[in-house]
Amino acid sequence: VKGRSRISKIGNQKLRNLLFMCSFNACKYNKVCREIYERIVAKVKSKKLALIAVCNKLLKQAFAIAKSGLLYDDSHRSTLVKN
Repeated sequence: VKGRSRISKIGNQKLRNLLFMCSFNACKYNKVCREIYERIVAKVKSKKLALIAVCNKLLKQAFAIAKSGLLYDDSHRSTLVKN
């Protein structure tokens, strides 16, 4: 329990590296990813942790697009989330 927590290295290394590199551009150009990144950094968390959260979001978006077969729609809002 002592020391800093670590990010898990479980999973395909190439995929993790690609997602991590993509998270930089996603924070710059994807509105939802930018909001996630800024929210986590505002909580005084590390920037790397915020980038990993963006990687997770990108992976979920890619899986949802592949599973549904629909095109990506930036203005789509989930019916499960109450605004």
